[in-house]
Amino acid sequence: MARPPSTQPTDAELEVLRVLWDLGPTGLGPIHAAIQENRPVALTTIATTLKTMLAKGLVARADGPRGYLWSAATSRSSAASGMLSKLVQHVFDGSARRLVAHLIEEGVLDDRDREEIRAMLESPPRKSSKKGGGR
Repeated sequence: MARPPSTQPTDAELEVLRVLWDLGPTGLGPIHAAIQENRPVALTTIATTLKTMLAKGLVARADGPRGYLWSAATSRSSAASGMLSKLVQHVFDGSARRLVAHLIEEGVLDDRDREEIRAMLESPPRKSSKKGGGR
């Protein structure tokens, strides 16, 4: 199981993590190329971001045939859980209900989303080590 990151990733770090989750262990060049498809960014910026992420425990690196191979040290699920918990605590006063109400009121949920959420609510709860579900 992936260890939780020591700190929450920034937007730029999430962008790098998304590339690593999609590609798996890879070199600096392919990471840069993938991000370059969406926005102009210097190779040195990506290298610096990776070095910062390494210090935070968000990525790991190994020697490869032509330089370092970078990989995500945290799973997509772990990153999402940490960020969502922080959002619920700081923006919605610890209330998951308020988060869901906000999504409904803002029209973020389409009919399919609502159907899937209803099905989840009607199915037996999965066992979790976390207690409580908000206020």
